[in-house]
Amino acid sequence: MKANVHGHKETRTRTGIKILLTSLSAMVAETSTFPIDLTKTRLQLHGESQPLSSSTRRPTNSFRVAAGIVRDQGVSGLYKGLSPAIIRHLFYTPIRIVGYENLRNLVSADGSLSLSSKALVGGISGAIAQFVASPADLVKVRMQADGRLINKGLQPRYKGLFDAFNKIVAMEGLGGLWKGVLPNVQRAFLVNMGLSATMLSCPVDVVKTRMMNQAASKEGNVLYKSSYDCLVKTVKIEGLTALWKGFFPTWARLGPWQFFFWVSYEKFRQISGLSSF
Repeated sequence: MKANVHGHKETRTRTGIKILLTSLSAMVAETSTFPIDLTKTRLQLHGESQPLSSSTRRPTNSFRVAAGIVRDQGVSGLYKGLSPAIIRHLFYTPIRIVGYENLRNLVSADGSLSLSSKALVGGISGAIAQFVASPADLVKVRMQADGRLINKGLQPRYKGLFDAFNKIVAMEGLGGLWKGVLPNVQRAFLVNMGLSATMLSCPVDVVKTRMMNQAASKEGNVLYKSSYDCLVKTVKIEGLTALWKGFFPTWARLGPWQFFFWVSYEKFRQISGLSSF
């Protein structure tokens, strides 16, 4: 009986260590690649609700966006929204990684799964993690988008992380923190299944970004009534290719992010005396 209790305590301790290590590794990876994520968000919002023939719509690309941010706001401008991004990963990555391990072991005692089972378990763990972390993701998107207001000489909507949370809850209710959660969860499911991640998830990611960025006016009016409405309006006004805005930085970030995360995670596990993942 004592041995059984001791075993449970040891398991909980190891799980706690894994959660801490995945959080630390995610912080390293997110900070290292955040400028690419910021560039992606700006591209996804570029030309929103402007038809292809609009004279006010200027073509752009990842390099122009990043260079414009540095020119107008300095290098620090590339890190607008980093704090909620780190908060997001304190929830998202531990639930995704540790949750995957636990689900995998629950389905198969020895951890051996077929490719389809691994994809399904990965998708489920990613979807759950994204639902929990969605409020921080929403704040991140809005703070990243606020940089466009600064470029125009306007005041950003939020002064910082806590100000953003407070204002969103005050003006849009607690449910406002989960605006855009459906496409967010759908994207996480696809990405964590490993199914051609960038190509399949990019349209959903564009819809997610636009849904999260829109804040209701004082009269309660919004541009998009739902994820489907956002999808239809985007394609109708901007064309089908608008669904792949931000494709290049999304794709370009995958490799570096995974590299920084897994190298630091394996190193942290070695230091902590845990076996390799």
